[in-house]
Amino acid sequence: MSAHLANVTFDCEDALTVARFWSAVLDRPISPTPEPSSGFACIGTVDHADGAGPAWLFQRVPEPRTAKNRVHVDLASADREAEVTRLVSLGARRLDDKDEYGFRWTIMADVEGNEFCIAQE
Repeated sequence: MSAHLANVTFDCEDALTVARFWSAVLDRPISPTPEPSSGFACIGTVDHADGAGPAWLFQRVPEPRTAKNRVHVDLASADREAEVTRLVSLGARRLDDKDEYGFRWTIMADVEGNEFCIAQE
């Protein structure tokens, strides 16, 4: 037997704010149960059975983010530049653009500074 990826969990200052951002990014609804709050919210528990990927959990923690993420998510888009523009309109920040190893991607930060990348498909 082997393990499988069940959830991606983010530590947050405001779980609902971060969940709303990622809900819009991934076009996945915020789950109604448990009732979303600034302490805990999740996306993907409703559409998880449809093969949309693991659930994403957001939980409030008392300490702020102080260093670069050691693990991050990578997204991909056929039109990276248009997607970066859309993500910025949702509250993300563009941090850097990379073109290395035969890949092009943009490093972004979400509404609480969690870093992620958007790559050109």
